[in-house]
Amino acid sequence: MQAFLISTASVALAELGDKTQLLALVLAAKYRKPWPIALGILIATLANHALAGAAGALLAQWLTPTVLRWLVAASFFAVAAWTLIPDTMDDADAAQTAGRGVLLATIIAFFLAEIGDKTQIATAVLAVEYHPLWQVIAGTTCGMLIADVPAVWLGARFAHALPLRATRLVAAVLFAALALWILLK
Repeated sequence: MQAFLISTASVALAELGDKTQLLALVLAAKYRKPWPIALGILIATLANHALAGAAGALLAQWLTPTVLRWLVAASFFAVAAWTLIPDTMDDADAAQTAGRGVLLATIIAFFLAEIGDKTQIATAVLAVEYHPLWQVIAGTTCGMLIADVPAVWLGARFAHALPLRATRLVAAVLFAALALWILLK
């Protein structure tokens, strides 16, 4: 039980203010469908953290910290640029994607956003330190949900009050700032 509790607390704290928490808020504001978004976060986190726990030590041997830092920074710059492109989805398209489309979009977005993220790295490190592995994965997944699900419900509830253009701009600036911070640290 110690592996589960330490993993839950570590990732819940690491996730506060993280890019995936921002992603949860943006998805909730865009789609206003909290249940498929929350389910997508659960599925993506389970898959991502299972891979991180199982392969974290091996990946750390293959990639130098410098290469990993440049890849993560480049990804953040790409996401920042992509965030500036407004969606062309109209209300009919939004209604059509409200079920599986939102779920699939959330799974893909969260899975990719977690690659190289501090919570993924924390999962890999925790898996080396604590056993059994399933408790680490369950704990890190619970930590993600503790931090991100409230953002989903708040984002869905107050989406009408959020100016989407300003939200896109702020998100792009935050992702670019994260990229710069990773390069300069």
